[in-house]
This record gives sequence, C-alpha cells and structure tokens, in this order.
Amino acid sequence: MPDPSPTDPSIQRVLEAAARKGVTLDVTVFDASTHTAVEAAAAVGAELGQIVKSLVFVAPDGDAGLEPILCLVSGPNRVDVARLAAITAEPEIRRATAREAHDLTGFAIGGIPPIGHVRPLRVVMDPDLGRFQVVWAAAGTSTAVFPVPPGTLRILANAVVAPIAEQRTAADIAAEREAAADGVGGRAAPQGAGA
Repeated sequence: MPDPSPTDPSIQRVLEAAARKGVTLDVTVFDASTHTAVEAAAAVGAELGQIVKSLVFVAPDGDAGLEPILCLVSGPNRVDVARLAAITAEPEIRRATAREAHDLTGFAIGGIPPIGHVRPLRVVMDPDLGRFQVVWAAAGTSTAVFPVPPGTLRILANAVVAPIAEQRTAADIAAEREAAADGVGGRAAPQGAGA
C-alpha cells in the first residue's frame, strides 16, 4: 500500500523544485520498488511508454570536470548516444557511472527525478513522452513517483525536446507489446525509471 505522506529529504527537494515554478506535485510512495520502468508502470497502472526514465550522461566540461546532461526518455526507448552527441554538440558524451550520476544530481540511480538536482543540468526530453496526456517520473527515491503532463514536465525541467531515442523497428515494438502482455516487460527493464 502506498505511503500517502512522502517526507524523505530527496522527495522534498523535488517538491520544492516544482513549487518554485508554481507547480504542486502529487507524489506517491510505494512499498515496492519502482526502480525499473517496468516496475513503475506496474505500480501506477500505466503503459510502459508513460514512464519517464531519467538517464544521466556526461561530457567533458573543459575544466577537467564533467558536465551532466539529463535525458528524459519514454519507458521502452533507449538513448542513441550518437544522436545525443549530435544534438548536444558533445562528441565525447557517454553514460554516467552510478557514482557520477549521484555526485552530479544528488540522487541515486533508480530514483533520479527530472528536477531538484544539486546543480543545474542540461536536459533533453524524448518527444515520445508527448504522446501521452500524463507521464510518470521518479520523485527522488526508488519507490516514489509523480504524474505530470509532458508539457509541464518540459517546463519544470527546462528541457529541450529532441529525438534522442534509437530507431525501433516494427518487430521490436511488436516484441515489446507481446512481452508486456506476458508480464515480462520487454527490453526496457534494465534501464530504470530513474536510472
């Protein structure tokens, strides 16, 4: 049963970040993990495509450090790193390690939200999220999520919408639907909702 009163400091940072932009979020905290997109979809009763995966990438910042770039990706999609490199003009971009993601956002993989980070991030949003009236994003922990219209999510995260997902074939899509119908969850399971 969900805990109706999220008091975790990580969740509070997300709520406060939204409040600064005049948005009140309705966070739900579950007993079970919503770490993966499949788990999150099952927990909230949504389609896999409605789950926002917050994936952290990094590029050299010129000062021997790393610039974080957050990708908000629809549940079944995978980021095409070459596309992301072209869109961000960062040819050396790569996926962040778990430690880098935590250090650069202040959140652990599995609960990384689209907002409320410890430092400003460049954010790129998958246009496939716009196909839905409501999407679900991590709220700072691996058990907390919130619903939000994609347009509001874009504004909250100050995101640029750009095609960053790998092209999927009709066979890929059909296999994912079949796997979801069988309760397997398709190939998106390893990429977490907040990973």
